[in-house]
Amino acid sequence: MTLTYIYADSTAVLGPLATFSEPHSYDLCETHGKRLTVPNGWNVIKEESSQDPTGPSDDDLMAIADAVREVAMVQSSNSEEILDSSGNSANQLGRRGHLRAVPS
Repeated sequence: MTLTYIYADSTAVLGPLATFSEPHSYDLCETHGKRLTVPNGWNVIKEESSQDPTGPSDDDLMAIADAVREVAMVQSSNSEEILDSSGNSANQLGRRGHLRAVPS
């Protein structure tokens, strides 16, 4: 959770974890977010977020994999032909096999 103070309105806002840093905002764990207290006369606005884990969809992951494959093919066709240790022609792709599909 991210805690943000609005001093002019005497308000504390507790919402989902922020994706970027802002002045006067603080990231809190769930335990401390639930136990938050504010000074007398202040208001607290709590924005509840769904606890369902969110992440990229299957379509998003396939789009990324397709883009990586496309770049690898372009690099492969543009790379100079080199000879391997046995004298055969081989294309140099750089780092190979670094992407893996991970089941959910």
